[in-house]
This record gives sequence, structure tokens and C-alpha cells, in this order.
Amino acid sequence: MQPEAVNPAFVTFWLRTTACHMVTYFVAGMFAFVLMDYRGFFQTPGLKDLMRPIESAWMAVGPAFQFFRGLVLAAVLYPFRGVFLDSRSGWWRLALLLIGLCVLSPSGPVTGSLEGLFYTRLSLAQHLRGLPEVLVQNAAFAWLLVAWNRQPSPSWDTWMGVGTALVILLSLKEYARRAASRRREAPARSSE
Repeated sequence: MQPEAVNPAFVTFWLRTTACHMVTYFVAGMFAFVLMDYRGFFQTPGLKDLMRPIESAWMAVGPAFQFFRGLVLAAVLYPFRGVFLDSRSGWWRLALLLIGLCVLSPSGPVTGSLEGLFYTRLSLAQHLRGLPEVLVQNAAFAWLLVAWNRQPSPSWDTWMGVGTALVILLSLKEYARRAASRRREAPARSSE
């Protein structure tokens, strides 16, 4: 039998998975937005018809909705937690699993994936441009999740809880700001 630290109850594993995912998703996304000019990138041919504009209220609330993806990740990973929590190279194994299944070989033709290369009209440059963000995010997620489950402590719980709350609050605040701005612009557009 594994100790609780390495074999957490599902609810504990789910909350940790969700927090690690949301925090790494938000941080990696913010760095990519700033360093990789996603505003311009999302307006390139092919992507402008696929992605919502950066100014969209839905783009602002996206990080808060990652709560649901955290639940899915936890449900899928929980039965296999021993593979990465019990191994010295566990975070690396988890990172490779996520990168392989979620980034390079998902079931649909998304940017950066093999299916995307074969079935979309996006250029190779468009496929490669977003990879640094998702590779770093998946590796960071795997490292945090394994480290937290191996050495749980109140400080982990506090810092990751605060990080998750900030992601949710900042996302909802920006969503509300953008939605209010759009409502103010609507009467002006209709009177033209």
C-alpha cells in the first residue's frame, strides 16, 4: 500500500491536478501572448478563421474554464498515478505522456500536431510557433503535479490555492471588463 503522500484520494488528486494545470496554463499563456505576439499570430491566414480574436471576452475567461479540463485530466490520470508518482523519473514520464497524447498526437487536427500538419492548410511555421508554449506548459504541469503529490504540505496547498484563485479572478475580471465594453459599443454600432 502506498502512503497518502504518493497515493492521494481522488478529490485531493483532482484539486492538485486542476490547480497545477490552471496555474501553468495561465503563466505559459501569458508569456506566449507577450513574447510570441499572439495578437498578430491569431490574425494570420488560416488562424484568423479558426481562433477567436484576442480581444474576445471568451479568450479572457478561457483560463477560468480550465477548471473543467483539470477534472478531465485528473479522472484520466488517476488510475495511472503510480506510474509517475512512484518513479524517480515520474514527472518526465508524465510530461512525455502528455506531450505525446495531448500535443503531438491528439485525435483532431489541431495546430502543432501531426494530424494538423496532414489535414489543415496551416503552414509549418504556424504549427511550430505555438509549440514552445504547450511544451513548457505540459512539462511544468507534470513537474508541479508530481512534486506536490510526493511532498504535500500546507505551503504547497496555500501557494497553489492562491495561484488558482488569482487565475480565476483575473480571468473573470477581464471577461467582465470586455463584456461591459462590448455592451457599451453595441448601441453605438446599432445607431450608425
